[in-house]
Amino acid sequence: MPRSEINRSGEMEAFVQVVERGSFSAGARALGMTPSAVSKLIGRLESRLATQLVHRSTRKLQLTAEGRQFYERSVRVLADMDEAERCAAAGAAPSGRVSINASVPFGQHVLIPLVPRFLELHPQITLNIVLTDRVVDLMEERADVAIRWGELPPSDLIARRLGATGQAILASPGYLARHGTPRTPQELEAHNRLGFTYRRSVPDWPLSVDGRVIDMPISGNVRAGDGEALRALVLAGVGLGRLSLYHVQADIDAGRLVPVLEAFNPRDIAPIHALYLGRPGRLPARVRALLDFLVAHVGEDGRPQP
Repeated sequence: MPRSEINRSGEMEAFVQVVERGSFSAGARALGMTPSAVSKLIGRLESRLATQLVHRSTRKLQLTAEGRQFYERSVRVLADMDEAERCAAAGAAPSGRVSINASVPFGQHVLIPLVPRFLELHPQITLNIVLTDRVVDLMEERADVAIRWGELPPSDLIARRLGATGQAILASPGYLARHGTPRTPQELEAHNRLGFTYRRSVPDWPLSVDGRVIDMPISGNVRAGDGEALRALVLAGVGLGRLSLYHVQADIDAGRLVPVLEAFNPRDIAPIHALYLGRPGRLPARVRALLDFLVAHVGEDGRPQP
């Protein structure tokens, strides 16, 4: 078939709808087509590509590895096409929805305080913000941007550095008045050391002793599913917690939390990145606008800047 006669965007749209809705019939309903027409369209696409994209032998739709790759690329291409049309209609002003996934502490203490300023600059953009300390798959969650704390594992995601943060072991003045202030790592054994429940959480606190880093196991009677919940527990005097400084610096400055064992703090620094799928030169204007704003308004210490 001549290239000019192939509706490539239509094929991509049909394939994406089938994948995201989980079946040919559901995808067909979304497109206003019959299931047989959609099946023939995707069959023609597979023939043209000379590769199988979907397994049809089970009741549940399953993608091949090639199908998963084609789906991810199709989503990006269709998003670029939509953005090009919106920009042309709106005089090139960034517009549309941007979905952001961030940890609860970053969202509450950094991202949300910056939202009014961003929307004032970009009134035609709408934001969809999801806060969770669980690491999510951007494709599965359909997120445009994810904020990640710490060293990044190898992946196909592209990262832009926003800042960095240290950590400290902290307690409330009330807790220290009741239980005493630990002066050495050994004295931590007598204290309630609070940790996290999520899968990627670390089981130990690093401490610098005689020029080397040792690990103090976390052993407390409460664990939290996100950093903001752990901060609230420490503020309430339940126990000690190790938290990021961008998250609790305001509490330290106000005297609500007190760093302990600072002489043994290894001063480890964790970078904060904004991650996204796609190529830097082919980002939708709405996503690029958010990334540029965050780079400009998140300080080197990870806190929002005026």
